[in-house]
Amino acid sequence: MNTKYKDLIAQTFDFPQAEFRTEKNNLFFHDIDMMELVKQYGAPLKFTYLPKISENINNAKSWFAKAIKKHQYNGSYNYSYCTKSSHFKYVLDEALKNDIHIETSSAFDIDIVRALKKSGKLSNDAYVLCNGFKRDKYITNIVSLIDGGHKNCIPIIDNYEELDLLLNETKSKFKVGIRIASEEEPKFEFYTSRLGIGYKNIVSFYEREIAKNPQVELKMLHFFINTGIRDNAYYWNELLKCLTVYIKLKKVCPTLNSLNIGGGFPIKNSLAFDYDYEYMVDEIINQIKAACDEAEVEVPNIFTEFGSFTVGEAGGAVYEVLYQKKQNDREKWNMINSSFITTLPDSWAINKRFIMLPVNKWNHRYERVLLGGLTCDSDDYYNSEQHVNGIYLPIYEKENPLYVGFFNTGAYQETIGGFGGLQHCLIPAPKHVLISKNEEGNIVTKLFKDQQKSEEFLSILGY
Repeated sequence: MNTKYKDLIAQTFDFPQAEFRTEKNNLFFHDIDMMELVKQYGAPLKFTYLPKISENINNAKSWFAKAIKKHQYNGSYNYSYCTKSSHFKYVLDEALKNDIHIETSSAFDIDIVRALKKSGKLSNDAYVLCNGFKRDKYITNIVSLIDGGHKNCIPIIDNYEELDLLLNETKSKFKVGIRIASEEEPKFEFYTSRLGIGYKNIVSFYEREIAKNPQVELKMLHFFINTGIRDNAYYWNELLKCLTVYIKLKKVCPTLNSLNIGGGFPIKNSLAFDYDYEYMVDEIINQIKAACDEAEVEVPNIFTEFGSFTVGEAGGAVYEVLYQKKQNDREKWNMINSSFITTLPDSWAINKRFIMLPVNKWNHRYERVLLGGLTCDSDDYYNSEQHVNGIYLPIYEKENPLYVGFFNTGAYQETIGGFGGLQHCLIPAPKHVLISKNEEGNIVTKLFKDQQKSEEFLSILGY
């Protein structure tokens, strides 16, 4: 009878996969022996596999290049990274090796842009797309880039007042984009996004505020779908509505030449994940070209803003199962040596799913369990697993510790959880390891941040 964990995975999923395999009953992730990583650094442990960032960027570039060539599309493709997904320097350093652009969300983002420009990481020709609701400091920082000669700094107008705020701060000529307030998914509790300007008002806004102002040049139409680029009626409907606005605007605004197609690509959250990136890119290019050809207007240059797709699949976390609590006849709680609220806030706050796999003991029998964190909060548990109806892991043995890995966690966790600050119940944030490859292609690891110490917490708390 097939009762081992490795049998369960083999029967349920197509395994091994590109990034996952086992050897001697231990898990390998991108050819990294996860148990060796644990032996070297201990657990709990967070890690970032930097080569995955470049790999995903170049995959997207190749999909768009192929579709542009196939459809004889006369516009360019521009990959930009949403810094809000992860602001860390090691992420930007890796991403910017690949000739990409930047999308910002707040005032302090511009300080990061300045630092990247000063270090030579970000070129003066790179686009800096400034999104978000803008006031005071953000406006001032954007203007400092414009006045400093960064010609491809493009503030994306979010509301009717922002253009005047920019004009009051600078006498320089500058480019702008306009964000469309897309309609939310039917199941969402609001009808329309709080961000952007309504579809019906964009052309009149341009004609009233921009068309006759020689200081401002409209270059981009931007729309964003909160659920990302997915093959469903909702996304295609919003894209077509956006194209209708683009065509109307293009006919009265000859300087308009770029379209940001809205939302990010999904990332792998299960061993059963199935998404045809190449098909989606091909169909997007096809639909844009068809709509523009029919209306007899030039096709736009395409921009994407990929955050999670850029960095999400590079990250992971490993925990040790400390103890198993049998609370009743049915529930076995495997208690990890950290907190999900602290280290994977997306799983706790919005029921985000990640790939969860044991790091060791793949040749052991499995059991159905619940995973609990160390805090005294009843919400500190993980229950959004790929098996849907339960979490299955190798059996708990006190004398033979089980280690559990969560993969593709690289976007948002540190910024939402508060990297380096106070953590729920003062559970320390785990150490963080960076994984890269040297010129010979060998794996190299480096400790980025050690586990938080009590002195850091006490200092923040005023002790």
